[in-house]
Amino acid sequence: MPPEPPSLARLHAVEASGDESTVEGPLHGYHHETYVFPLSDAMEDERSGRWKCREPRADLLWFDRRCFTSEEQLLQGLRGLIQGIPDIIQVGGIGLQRFIEGHTLGSFHRSGAAVPDVYLRQIMTLFRQLVSVRPDALAADRRCEPDDRPEDGDTDGFLERLVHFTEQRVYLANQQRFAGLFEDLGLGAESFRYLRKNVSGLKERPFCLLHADLHRENFIVDAMQRLWTIDWELAMFGDPLYDLATHLHLMRYPARQVRAVVRHWCETVEGVRAGSAGGWEGDLGRLLAYKRAQSVFTDVIRTALHLDAGPEVGRRQIAPAAFRLRGVLADAALPLGLDPVPGTRRIASALVRWCREHGSAAARSAVIPAGPSGAGRIV
Repeated sequence: MPPEPPSLARLHAVEASGDESTVEGPLHGYHHETYVFPLSDAMEDERSGRWKCREPRADLLWFDRRCFTSEEQLLQGLRGLIQGIPDIIQVGGIGLQRFIEGHTLGSFHRSGAAVPDVYLRQIMTLFRQLVSVRPDALAADRRCEPDDRPEDGDTDGFLERLVHFTEQRVYLANQQRFAGLFEDLGLGAESFRYLRKNVSGLKERPFCLLHADLHRENFIVDAMQRLWTIDWELAMFGDPLYDLATHLHLMRYPARQVRAVVRHWCETVEGVRAGSAGGWEGDLGRLLAYKRAQSVFTDVIRTALHLDAGPEVGRRQIAPAAFRLRGVLADAALPLGLDPVPGTRRIASALVRWCREHGSAAARSAVIPAGPSGAGRIV
């Protein structure tokens, strides 16, 4: 078979670099095909260093609501407002982001490990700057219609839009392919009735800019221990406490550090705009419950697709996948009304059944792992 033609992103990268041998990529990443390269006419000015060009991967499932039309345009608008973000330049009509040389925070301090104070202070600086950016202070095109934007301070309306997106664009939009798997795991339309009941009733807080995806792989540490924040495509305006909840959910701080992070966050945002942390004692748990519930649907779909794409589906693949999903389902049992939580054997059976029904030849010889129902919970 003839080789596949190069992607548009690679063609842009080769053209901008002027030397195909200097183009690195595609880099590892879920949402985009990304290439890194120096510019052909780079000198000792703002165009020096390496830059990245990327495009969305084809046939990709999006599990998160997006607000802004262009990440590059957003970053351009944030110049002078947010520190530690990539520069943007236009080359041949294409927006290029500066590639931040360094390593992810997660490569130094893995999920579950404590984050040193030198980085926590910089994360709090980022939150302080985010709270300072109000909905009327940023010139960037938004993809959502005005009627789909809750009024400033309407935190319940903001969260309802997120629940609605998860229900419509993640759960219902994938019913044709995943309905049987959802049903086998106890996930039905009533799950969203429970979810709304468990997360509603938030206190009002003034809206600000949210990154909405602040985790260890989206923080880059450079040679000077400076923290840079990348991947702004899920940014939106909304409830500042949601940004904290998302951050805690994704960062997996140890319990003792969670308390310190929450305390510092409250002091930080209240120092910028009074009321930004109002009602956090009751509302943070509700927002974390939503994040755990949201993770259930995305993790179920991704796990099934990962198994189906593999060269084989057997005990070695099914067992760890079932244990992981058991933990995700257990964490979201209350907000989704899962009673009882499916056991690992039931989850494994559901995954094998789904793979068989969807034509995975490897799954026909899959073995369901033995073990008592509900054993081996992993979180």
